[in-house]
Amino acid sequence: MIDLHCHLLPGIDDGAPDLASSLAMARIAVADGIAATACTPHIYPGMYDNSGPAIRRAVAELRTRLDEAGIPLRLTLGADVHIAPDLVAGLRAGRVPTLHDSRYFLLEPPHHVAPPRLAETVFDLLAAGYVPVITHPERLSWIEDRYETFVELARQGAWLQVTAGSLTGRFGKAAQYWGERLLDEGWVHILATDSHGVDRRPPLLAEGQRAAERWLGAREARHLVVIRPQGVLDNLEPERLPAPPALNVDVHSVRSGASWLQRLFRRG
Repeated sequence: MIDLHCHLLPGIDDGAPDLASSLAMARIAVADGIAATACTPHIYPGMYDNSGPAIRRAVAELRTRLDEAGIPLRLTLGADVHIAPDLVAGLRAGRVPTLHDSRYFLLEPPHHVAPPRLAETVFDLLAAGYVPVITHPERLSWIEDRYETFVELARQGAWLQVTAGSLTGRFGKAAQYWGERLLDEGWVHILATDSHGVDRRPPLLAEGQRAAERWLGAREARHLVVIRPQGVLDNLEPERLPAPPALNVDVHSVRSGASWLQRLFRRG
């Protein structure tokens, strides 16, 4: 499996506080079946002023430490990027790193307040040639009022990333509800851990894959944690990767006969 959202770098944001924690998290990830991890610290002006060059150096240093410790986890760079007015310029200049220097990057909306120009921001990013991967929409407090916004953004070309732990209840019932709904309705492109530590939000992805298998089957679950993440690392155009079920006309037409709630009750 490939984890494209993990706060593994030591002492750079609210993730791993030190090298020992980073190494322990890496061991957990490997034991869980994760072969590669994108180190994605926050870039949040005024709070986490990380930059592309600094993140790149930190990834190289941690890669060396993993090699010395004999931990077989491949690392690459990225960032968990908060919305900012100069985001396109930052991406083009390299101040904001994309995932593995690809066209894809993690875009984190505010947790408690819907941004006023989210759709316009995403469309500007798409027009500039980037694919924003919107992180953990299921955990946002305002998703109930703006669920259709995320559906429309996915239709327009943005990707949606659900946290694996949301599907197992690690983030509460609301996050599980919205995560399962997004997943079952076929809008989710990837699962990731969004891990921040050893005990608090550990890097466990297999549990999310198993949950996805129950909703969508083994093939689509593999797309969520292997095929599409590998496509990101290979910088493939989205059109060259398998579309999520809702964006796959043949699959969607078969599934559209029953609503999500009907399938939920049937499953229970």
